[in-house]
Amino acid sequence: MDINAIKNRLEQMNKQSSSHSGGGKSLFWKPSVGKEVVRVVPNKYNKQFPFTEMLFYYGIGQRVMASPQNWSEKDPIQEFTKQLRQSGDKENWRLAKKLDAKTRIFAPVIVRGQEDEGVKLWQFGKEVYQDFLNMATDDEIGDYTDIVAGRDIKLTTVGPEVTGTPYNKTSVGPSLKTTSLSEDEKVVKDLLENQPNPLDVFKRFTFDEVKASLQEFLSEGEEEDKISTSSPDTNTSTSNYSLNTKESKSKADQFDDLFKDDKAVKDDMPF
Repeated sequence: MDINAIKNRLEQMNKQSSSHSGGGKSLFWKPSVGKEVVRVVPNKYNKQFPFTEMLFYYGIGQRVMASPQNWSEKDPIQEFTKQLRQSGDKENWRLAKKLDAKTRIFAPVIVRGQEDEGVKLWQFGKEVYQDFLNMATDDEIGDYTDIVAGRDIKLTTVGPEVTGTPYNKTSVGPSLKTTSLSEDEKVVKDLLENQPNPLDVFKRFTFDEVKASLQEFLSEGEEEDKISTSSPDTNTSTSNYSLNTKESKSKADQFDDLFKDDKAVKDDMPF
């Protein structure tokens, strides 16, 4: 048994626990409006690739859910959207698109000037991700994560008054000069070893938990259908969650039909 490895893991878990309970330093970081400099640290959990892609569901249930697909497990929402698209119905396609999981990317970074806070997880979308990938394939830039001759990343973030949306927007670019991750060998070792793993940070929802959230979402859609149809101010239903089929089954019934043989599904699950 490697006692040092156990101590390191215990320390990481304690940090995660204190972060989620509102105390201690946050595991996550996001850019503020203005200019900042970060360094992408080699990923402890994937030495060949610094980024972690994860799938999340938004607006299904009361909280954001990490898809079971992130852990190579069966996902009832994914199965349901497949069924919707196979129907060939336009409204079903729209619903499937609404239900699709969204990709978010995580990178382990240190914020220059805040190195004492250790490695943070920076979460961003596909546009920033594309910029990072483009930089990585540029021979003139090289491996910006290299601990000896890598490059810091310069960020410029503008607010809603510039973007015209409720959201900030961040652009990224490499520093012109190469630098080391740190001049202190002990600091470098600590940064490489003590990193939060996105797959450990987020709750691992079970198949049944995800299924229940989807059933609730579909049932709420059915209620909206009823309200819209019975409204004296409209002549037709304006449901956003219509599941058009030739049969008169509700969306929830259609969903239940997909998983009638629950035992067969559960037997394939790793829990």
